[in-house]
Amino acid sequence: MSSPDPQVRAARNKSTSPPPRGPVVAVTGAASGVGALLTERLAASDEVKQVVAIDERRGECAEAEWHILDVRDPAIADRLRGADVVVHLALDLDLETDAAARTAYNVRGTQTVLTAAAAAGVHRVVLCTSTMVYGALPDNELPLSEDAELRATAEATGVGDLLEIERLARRAPRAHPGLNVTVVRPAVLVGGTDTALTRYFESPRLLVVAGSRPAWQFCHVDDLCSALEYAVLEKVDGELAVGCDGWLEQEEVEELSGIRRMELPSAVALGAAARLHRIGLTPSPAGDLAYTMYPWVVSGSRLHDAGWRPGHTNEEVLAQLLDEVSGRHTVAGRRLGRKDATAAGAAGATVALLGAAAVVRRARKARRRI
Repeated sequence: MSSPDPQVRAARNKSTSPPPRGPVVAVTGAASGVGALLTERLAASDEVKQVVAIDERRGECAEAEWHILDVRDPAIADRLRGADVVVHLALDLDLETDAAARTAYNVRGTQTVLTAAAAAGVHRVVLCTSTMVYGALPDNELPLSEDAELRATAEATGVGDLLEIERLARRAPRAHPGLNVTVVRPAVLVGGTDTALTRYFESPRLLVVAGSRPAWQFCHVDDLCSALEYAVLEKVDGELAVGCDGWLEQEEVEELSGIRRMELPSAVALGAAARLHRIGLTPSPAGDLAYTMYPWVVSGSRLHDAGWRPGHTNEEVLAQLLDEVSGRHTVAGRRLGRKDATAAGAAGATVALLGAAAVVRRARKARRRI
């Protein structure tokens, strides 16, 4: 009897081969942003068996198994059954969201996902916060080690939520024995993002507080996704910082961006920022300024020790950020139309805080004329 044709033999072997090995991974917040990018990346990976995508709307990844629900719904436990790993990315860090509503969503959502994951028999949850949780302080080392104390306060946008998520992450393994929690902390995230720190580069001048020592470390969204994949595949665990190697001094940022600085005394800058936020003109509280004043650069040694390397440099990511924000006009964190920005410039608003103050003065004068 003649042996089967090699192509026939290969087809038979393929039909009887076991299904791909690797974890079943659930991703929350999978329809947009980092969640959508990670879902596509994991779905294309030979090391992942299946991706379960969870969001309040269906995303574009056809290879994923989609479930449409709010992450605060306890029914999510049923959707997580059979998953080995959950990556929780359903966070609201929008500058325009009401702060109380944002906190309610972020904290309650994380609590529900952790509890549901434990109930469903998931063995690993990956959470994503930010290196902002270390705090921006004048006595910070350059760089900070990953196990440095988290000294941030809740005074900056969303940081209070991130600190609470960090606390939930630490408590979860004690409350749910057998559940492993990995926390990934990206530096200033760039790539379709909109934060107080990316808006800093939309201003006509870069605000520098006198006597401060800024240091800039960026993280490209593709590098964050590759670091999250490392955590999913258990190539690394614990508390991980992710970003470009090294950092840029303020002078380097100004030279690379071509944007000149405007230097203000600390009391003037912080006082104006607090007042403008209090009257509702700007979305960013005064606490956001600290992250443009003092260093909060982290080494990222755990990922490096596991063999991970960033695919981008700080210089490259800054160039992409500048390209993304080109044509946008922001005054003290408040985005303006071109006409408004021109008017603000004519009023002498050459720096974000001073420009916002000019807008306030004009508004008050207009009310008095009515």
